[in-house]
Amino acid sequence: MNYEQYLDEFGELTYRFRGTSMLPLLKENRDLFTVRKKKPGERFKVCDVVLYRRGDSYVLHRILKVLPDGGYVILGDNCINREYGTTDADILGVMTGFQRKGRDYTVRNFRYRFYSRWRVLTAPVRIFFKKLKIALWRRIKK
Repeated sequence: MNYEQYLDEFGELTYRFRGTSMLPLLKENRDLFTVRKKKPGERFKVCDVVLYRRGDSYVLHRILKVLPDGGYVILGDNCINREYGTTDADILGVMTGFQRKGRDYTVRNFRYRFYSRWRVLTAPVRIFFKKLKIALWRRIKK
């Protein structure tokens, strides 16, 4: 059963996070996230963390910008490449909570909301410095 089928049947999915794209919020094989199925016609907002289909894989990333044409600009908290072209048709659901180091949080938690807004506001600066670090590292390795 894939994520789409599971969400269709149960309406909510809790899963162990895999990958590094949402560090420092979610750590691989330690933290859990809960996603609820999107409602018909639902639009998502800046700062929402959405589960969406990209090709044959599923990705959990944060919305940086809602575009006038109905699309979204999406970026993982630990990524440097923004993703364009994600639409409502690609999105399966939105994160409603997570378990980090065994402690439960909802997306309504004040600290989480502050963190989420901070990640969106500082994304351009973080991307610049990460790319600079990579470029310097490549020069040093030569």
